Amino acid sequence: MPLDDLPDWLPAWCLDHLGERPADVLFRQQSMSAVLGLRLAGGTDVVVKARPDDGRAGSCVAAQARLAENGFPCARPLTPVVGVGPLAVHAEEFRPGGEVLHGDTPDIAVRYAEVFAQLMTALADVAVTPPLPNPRWVRWDHPDPGLWPSIESLDERDQSLVPAYVTDIADRVRRRMLAADLPRVLGHADFEAHNLGWHGRRVWIVHDWDSLAWQPEAALVGAASTVFPKLGPATLPPIESTEAFLAAYQDARARPFTTEEQQIAWAAGLWPAAHDVRWEALHGYTAVSGRALWAQAAERLRRADA
Repeated sequence: MPLDDLPDWLPAWCLDHLGERPADVLFRQQSMSAVLGLRLAGGTDVVVKARPDDGRAGSCVAAQARLAENGFPCARPLTPVVGVGPLAVHAEEFRPGGEVLHGDTPDIAVRYAEVFAQLMTALADVAVTPPLPNPRWVRWDHPDPGLWPSIESLDERDQSLVPAYVTDIADRVRRRMLAADLPRVLGHADFEAHNLGWHGRRVWIVHDWDSLAWQPEAALVGAASTVFPKLGPATLPPIESTEAFLAAYQDARARPFTTEEQQIAWAAGLWPAAHDVRWEALHGYTAVSGRALWAQAAERLRRADA
């Protein structure tokens, strides 16, 4: 990407907040946020992130900074969040490297669960304003009318494209989770394979701290237990892998879940999959993605008491 194609505000922003203008573009990624890898004039490589300002970013970056200070493997923020028009912007260190750990077998699930337990232990000591609203793919606790959180880009599409079984699953797990009265904690809500980099058996980097959420621990763990192998379309790991993830997490935290927490974990694992299949159905991508959800739903709902 040529320097001339950078957003107009970015060179001056870098000069004001990092002391130098960008001299080269290392990479650019665009999804819900714009992520730019830049080489500054003095040779330092940094990452600048810009996302629509929904009030969450300040808390997320503050938590990330605290974790980095305490030695958790994540990029260290170099600036606080700064408002630029409708955007919330910050810069962090560039920490390249690390391989994706592929697979969804129980032994792979255990490795991810152990990292998630370390992450949740580290976040337990972080005090920030809850980053609400929660990310859309785990926002089962929304106050909006209807089953799904209000997202204009999805709501304006033809809802009849969403398979009835997806709506039924989402309704049942949401009712189960809303019936629970569990304390809320800070946790990572996008614990997908592409957001972690590994050096052998050691995790090198955990990305996407924009996706922190404020929900019951069991719900956060349950979601992580189903999204950990995800690299693309909606899917679910084998049931025995979710079982291994939940067991390994509790062992690592040295705190067994109560019966209700176990049920909430199993329920919460279904919500991101239902959300993803709905998203893909509304965009016409349902050829394969819903199969695992269809095949596993009955047993997972039984374990959730939903």
